[in-house]
Amino acid sequence: MTDGALHTHLNRVQTFLAIVELGSFTKAANHLNISRAMASLHIKALEAALSTTLLIRNSRTVVLTETGQSFYSEFKTIVADIDAAFSKVLNGSNRVAGTLRISSTSEYGERFILPLIPLFAERYPDIRLCYDVNSSLNDLLAERLDLVIRLGNLADSALKSRKLADYEIVLVATEAFLARHPLREPPDLNAVPWIANSNLPAPTQWVLRDALGEGVEVNGNRHFESNSSTVIRSMILSSLGVSVLPAWMVEDDLASGRLVRALPEYSLPSQPISLVFPDTLHLPLKSRVFIDFLLAHLGR
Repeated sequence: MTDGALHTHLNRVQTFLAIVELGSFTKAANHLNISRAMASLHIKALEAALSTTLLIRNSRTVVLTETGQSFYSEFKTIVADIDAAFSKVLNGSNRVAGTLRISSTSEYGERFILPLIPLFAERYPDIRLCYDVNSSLNDLLAERLDLVIRLGNLADSALKSRKLADYEIVLVATEAFLARHPLREPPDLNAVPWIANSNLPAPTQWVLRDALGEGVEVNGNRHFESNSSTVIRSMILSSLGVSVLPAWMVEDDLASGRLVRALPEYSLPSQPISLVFPDTLHLPLKSRVFIDFLLAHLGR
């Protein structure tokens, strides 16, 4: 492929990505400073070159075909990498500047994020970091934050995300609690007091799997509730109920015997850690370098 042909294809791909991300030919054309007719020609030429339909258009909306979705997923990463490479050359990888506003849960941040901040600040001294605790995704939509670190499965939203890692969760209680409320089989969990995490849509509804992978669904009773994992841990240690917490948060409690795993022959599904950021056409370089930094140090 000649340099001219490559340049032409890249222009067409950028037009396609802009149409998908902005939702219309007109908005994409305005963003790219080309005419709507030129944007339409780019898509027709791209579809002709690929011998397939990428977009279905009508008077109100643009819908991706299955092939179009696959093409979009593949090329948005490639174009983002090209943009990042240009930005690094133009700005210098250690001269990224600006205010980066991030948030995570206090427990995860204290354990994993805060120890890395000095290294990040040394590498990017011109970035001013603002770190909030337990901010909601609405703060991203309001553009008060640049990035939020979320634990657990994400609901569908207008935001983008990048998976950082997975973590194990465990069902825990005290020996004293289990002496009062013996648990022999998963259905027993339906009749004992639970300490629920109110951040979750169904905090007492879980599928426990045995060594063979067979699942049993349980749905316990919420006797206590909190939106703080630290508070939930304290309630569990007070023998008020059984609950689910990240394994890394209770590893010392389990090692010392302050807590024990309830029904240890069963396991719970691992949970994702996600980096969530606004669904904008171009991710700011300050956000990109922080995401790459976390992936390098915490990614699995």
